[in-house]
Amino acid sequence: MSQDLWLQNYDATCRLAQEIAENIHERNRQQRTGGNTAKLNMTLRASLQKLKQNIAQLRETLIRASTQRHIMQAEADRRQNLVDDLATRETRLNASFNRDISEAEPARSSLMTSGHGSGPAVNPWLVNESEETRGLGFGEIKQQQQQIIEAQDAGLDALAAVISRQKQMGQEIGNELDEHNEIIDDLAQLVDKTDSRIKNETHRVKLLDTKSASCGMLVVIVLLLIAIVVVASWQT
Repeated sequence: MSQDLWLQNYDATCRLAQEIAENIHERNRQQRTGGNTAKLNMTLRASLQKLKQNIAQLRETLIRASTQRHIMQAEADRRQNLVDDLATRETRLNASFNRDISEAEPARSSLMTSGHGSGPAVNPWLVNESEETRGLGFGEIKQQQQQIIEAQDAGLDALAAVISRQKQMGQEIGNELDEHNEIIDDLAQLVDKTDSRIKNETHRVKLLDTKSASCGMLVVIVLLLIAIVVVASWQT
């Protein structure tokens, strides 16, 4: 049995993410060696945009398939986790692409020393420096902040995934309610038809009762007439 289209698109998106990671590594290597990275940066921007679009398409297709019950709920949850992992990977690739690999350690060292002497000068910007950043270079501080941002992005992605699943569950419940309402409407129509038939049959029974009573009276009258004739004949 051939693999379905969603899984094929997912595999292609994973390959695209791997290709982007390799190109970012190559871009960073060229930056370290002083190479020209303009063309590679343009390619990476286009690839990252395509990766974002592919992930959005995977998510939309998955929601549609799950809502229409083309796949089981367990499989839908598994694929949702795959899409969430891809979204997290896409966020990290964007962060890695935008990260400046050159660290300004010499500039920071010059700020820590006096321009006219060899002794260290007091930097007023570092008087209230926290323990987490004390002793770190600018590049390390930037990397630490980037990790915090990535963690926040991952939390937002997880929250978005939960909201998406709740929305999907709400849609499924709404569909089931619509089906139940249709069943109730059908039952109401059947009850109305049955009630109408019962009323018709009751009316017919009443007519038969009336006709039966009329026939009985006629029979009694005929019998009385016959009795009168017999009595009259007997007397004569």
